[in-house]
Amino acid sequence: MAKDDLLTEGPSADEVGNDTAADRVAQERRKDSSTGFGLTDWLRWLWNQLTAMRTALALLFLGALAAIPGSFVPQRSISPFEVEQFIADNPTLGSFYDAIGMFSVYTSPWFAAIYLLLLISLVGCIVPRIGQHYKAVKAEPPRAPKRLSRLPENAETRVGSDPEEVLDTAAAFLRRKRFRVVRRDGELSAEKGYLREVGNLTFHICLVLILATIAVSVLWGFRGTSATIVGRGFSNNLAFYDDVTAGGLFRTDQLSPFTLQVDDFTVEYNLGDPQNASQPLHFETNVTVIDRPGAQPRSETITVNHPITIDGVQVHLLGYGFAPVVTVTDGEGQVAYSGPVLFLPQDGNFTSAGVIKAPDARPEQVAFQGFFLPTATVDEMGPRSVFPDAYVPELFLNAWAGEPTAETGVPENVYQLDTTGLEQLTSADGEPLRIRLAPGESYQLPDGQGTLSFDGYTRWVRLQYSSSPGAAETLVAIGLAVAGLCLSLFVRPRRIWVKAGTGEAPPGRTPKPDPVPTEASESAAMGAAGEAAGNATADAGSTQVDPADTEPAESASVAPSGPTWVEVGGLDRVGGRIGLEDELAAVLGVVQDADIDRSRGDHTPGDESRGKEPA
Repeated sequence: MAKDDLLTEGPSADEVGNDTAADRVAQERRKDSSTGFGLTDWLRWLWNQLTAMRTALALLFLGALAAIPGSFVPQRSISPFEVEQFIADNPTLGSFYDAIGMFSVYTSPWFAAIYLLLLISLVGCIVPRIGQHYKAVKAEPPRAPKRLSRLPENAETRVGSDPEEVLDTAAAFLRRKRFRVVRRDGELSAEKGYLREVGNLTFHICLVLILATIAVSVLWGFRGTSATIVGRGFSNNLAFYDDVTAGGLFRTDQLSPFTLQVDDFTVEYNLGDPQNASQPLHFETNVTVIDRPGAQPRSETITVNHPITIDGVQVHLLGYGFAPVVTVTDGEGQVAYSGPVLFLPQDGNFTSAGVIKAPDARPEQVAFQGFFLPTATVDEMGPRSVFPDAYVPELFLNAWAGEPTAETGVPENVYQLDTTGLEQLTSADGEPLRIRLAPGESYQLPDGQGTLSFDGYTRWVRLQYSSSPGAAETLVAIGLAVAGLCLSLFVRPRRIWVKAGTGEAPPGRTPKPDPVPTEASESAAMGAAGEAAGNATADAGSTQVDPADTEPAESASVAPSGPTWVEVGGLDRVGGRIGLEDELAAVLGVVQDADIDRSRGDHTPGDESRGKEPA
């Protein structure tokens, strides 16, 4: 084998290096295919899926669906008695609902998981876009495309001004229209509408803030109600509440140490309209508030939809009712009970049901159950009230008695009577005892059980006390979200490019004839013709010229430096064309007007304020 053959058969150094690199790549690929996705790769993939916009939209839709059962299934936080009744009426379905958290939808683990995932997804979507938008704001508008004629909206014209003057005029006009303008060789780029993306980001950021502040309110807030009799007080501790709904992170030491006394209550009815006479026109209660121990009392008035605020706690007036004032004397002549008793209204005319208990009466405890009628009447329908205000107040009661029972410490419902161990008292004919009393009257119970006196009546008001940390921030976030949404809907991001150069048309383009000559071109042509005629007359008067030596008139007329072509193009970045054509026409109009002014000698540098305004 010849030496040359040996040299030509072996691989070169470059080939050896390329083979080595290729082998390394192949080895890496085989390694990846053998090992598959690692933990980091899977976590990155899951994060990308979670922070995708389609995932955020799906979670938002899923959260809306998950909230629907809370509107149809009774919730423990709002109606615990309805929940118990539902379970009693539907044992199988009720047990299933209870197991999956249907009676506490908004605090259930699955709803909290959707809520948390939605928050994470929105944050993951928004944070990268903030950086991208910041870079876009800092960046200059892009250069003009090579062919503006290919844009959806474009136009062109020819003027007699220099290209630099044309671009100066267009730049000044666009700046007045709040475009960001960048001047380059023979062209300028203008852009506006950055607030659209700002509004879009603001809306999504505020959506995250709304979700976060609502979560704070749910976790750390509380709401409770208490029925307080006029003339009595309320102290802000759990013992005074009839019911309390608190967040999972709420602590009792968060309760403000204020006290409140209900001084009086007034209500006005629509007496001038017989059909709506029972509808209240206005009701309010006057209270005395002591914000903290040792503070000076202050007077406040609470009306419907006009709560008062005590150290961050809002106090709303929810309703009102009547409280008959009674005195129960037992068989031994001792007063077993004396004072007002809350009766709950059952209809629009305030037919009110209630229970009077005297467990300390001796030798037997006694209790009464019945109705308070503010404007009582008795007809074939039985006792009933015909008006919600107290014009003819009466009590209609049944009586019960039984052996005294030991205190168990178990709370009892003050609005219901447990008749276990009690017997209903009867009259002489064996019928259940029916007691009817007007204010100031008394009734002697049979068998020496004691007496019941109806001393009069007062009113009570139901007040709601609620603390929602983050509520003000939620309202601010909602307002900003609406403003951001308006910006993203109504601000249109646009780009406009202007090119100018000498000649009849842009390079590579066939000149388009002007349908109507501009005033500037006519003036230039007339000026050139007049100058040529004047020069010819002067030469004829001084020197005799041979007709054969004269040049044609066309060569004697010296034209201006040449026409300038102007081309504009625009792009609406959201795909619309509304108003874009008018903006391009306005740019050309300003350029043409400035050209006319220059031909007349009226134009001064930098004066482009007389251009056309866009429609």
